[in-house]
Amino acid sequence: MSSTQNRPVAVITGASRGLGRGIAIALGEAGFTVYCTGRSDRKAIGPWGGTVRDTAEAIDKVGGQGIVAICDHLDDSQTEALFKRVDAEQGRLDLLVNNAFAMPDWAVPDGNFWERPLSLWRDMIDVGLRSSYAASHFAAPIMVRQRSGLIANTSGPGGKIYRHALPYGVGKAGQDKLAHDMAHELRPFDVAAISLWPGLIGTERTLAGIAAGGVVGDSAGNLPHIETPFFIGRVLAAIHASGDAMTLSGGTFYSTELASRYGITDADGRLPESRRPLFGAPLYQPISGEAGETRS
Repeated sequence: MSSTQNRPVAVITGASRGLGRGIAIALGEAGFTVYCTGRSDRKAIGPWGGTVRDTAEAIDKVGGQGIVAICDHLDDSQTEALFKRVDAEQGRLDLLVNNAFAMPDWAVPDGNFWERPLSLWRDMIDVGLRSSYAASHFAAPIMVRQRSGLIANTSGPGGKIYRHALPYGVGKAGQDKLAHDMAHELRPFDVAAISLWPGLIGTERTLAGIAAGGVVGDSAGNLPHIETPFFIGRVLAAIHASGDAMTLSGGTFYSTELASRYGITDADGRLPESRRPLFGAPLYQPISGEAGETRS
């Protein structure tokens, strides 16, 4: 069936709370139909609350169409079923945001890898990087068929500097490289892939830590770098509306610098400061070449 009122269609993985929830709601505000994935339907998992149903209902309230999509991204069969459902119900997919990630509270402070359980690799690599690859694997055929679409990975400068834990940095570096290499293979089909580096995200956990007197520190940025969870969603909506995603494809970007490009402010009216002075330029720039070029 066709999507309601020809809305653009997005899938946001890990949309029950935090950044994923914010991205989903911001896209709903921009008129998207948004499939919100996660494991929590009516009961929150973990101490920070939030379910995909909560997110879907919030999308409806701001004028979008929110769709509950219960999915454990550690299970490839569930991920495959999700994209078959999207294709069957909508017939298209305009945007995939790979955001699913697991970071236990105890893993936020820096710590030695040999003193931490091996499960941290599963949380940050399997739930994070591997699920991004799997979701992209199942989303790409829809986008290739329609010869349009954007895959966006939420990442961060942890791929360039040490932060939190060894698997954290490996996962972030992988998200950037994943977008860069997907872009090479998707370019002949006019499908784009990018990686985004947000500032400090004002999630429930971050704000609670600051309120409790936690020190952010220069290894992460400071209060001027804080973004609401809605900011990246606003940026992605602007990219979609502009129709120029292929000029970005393969690159890794600071979200606030893309916001400047498209004239976007955060939900609170601010333009957060870029963390480029702290971390320098991202490793991957857009891939040169014309959209629609054929393979040699």
